[in-house]
Amino acid sequence: MGVKPQRLKIGDTIGIIAPASPPNQENLLRSFAFLEELGLKVKLGKHVYDQYGYLAGKDKDRLEDLHTMFLDSEVKAVICAGGGYGTGRIASQIDYKMIKNHPKIFWGYSDITFLHTAIRQQTGLITFHGPMLASDIGKVDADPVSKEYFKQLFEPASIQYPNDLSQLEVLIDGKVGGEITGGNLSLIASTIGTAFEIDTKGKLLLIEDINEEPRSIDRMLNQLYMAGKLSEASGLIIGDFNNCVPERELSLELDEVISHYTYLANIPALKGFKFGHCSPHISIPLGVHAEMDTSQKRLIIDSGVQ
Repeated sequence: MGVKPQRLKIGDTIGIIAPASPPNQENLLRSFAFLEELGLKVKLGKHVYDQYGYLAGKDKDRLEDLHTMFLDSEVKAVICAGGGYGTGRIASQIDYKMIKNHPKIFWGYSDITFLHTAIRQQTGLITFHGPMLASDIGKVDADPVSKEYFKQLFEPASIQYPNDLSQLEVLIDGKVGGEITGGNLSLIASTIGTAFEIDTKGKLLLIEDINEEPRSIDRMLNQLYMAGKLSEASGLIIGDFNNCVPERELSLELDEVISHYTYLANIPALKGFKFGHCSPHISIPLGVHAEMDTSQKRLIIDSGVQ
């Protein structure tokens, strides 16, 4: 059973970090108004505006911001400004014992998937897969539905995926339960062979991605399949694959690739969830129990806070 962080209360302080690439500064600034509407205060990491090539500062500085926010007793949740690339570079240097001793809400997606997997498997902490401040919430056209799901941080309540939001498609029938794990496919695949290799045994595996050709999705799913990660899972939750289209004339379609590996794994699978690089983007806790019933096209997820 995972460790659920304490829920938020009006007046709580949120720590904002950029553990991957430099966030869009205008969007980040705009997102603060949303947090304030929720009744929250904002505390910025010292290195949020740093730039070091495609990274939001040197590894030691991004690591320092992460550690500082978990240690700061005033900060009740750590929310990532954006993704991009870079969290895998700091994963082996994180003080997981400290995080375990100071459990709190941790929120992000995309490149943050590496941290979700590492933190949960090293500490047991439930973390949240959801839209980020500069990448999503601070955009001028940010979807109100995406914003609505931040309210799960204030009240322990299970989440039922809203079926009217997107057309769900059954790939393999079944009724299954298990802890939710996963996130961005590229980052899941990059854990294989490391100390943070994703554990999917008996779990519901969530996958999503952006800007990857079908052949790249094929390569990553094949790696997961050969590593036993697909067959060991209890079920497959297929999120949004934004702009994952062929750049060459001779190609398989994305649907063909996903179907191929789903049928090889032979586990219940539902496709079409608005999880990932999409708008709206439904946020959910990772590491909690969930139930998926393909006949009802239903996904119910336990609360991530206590």
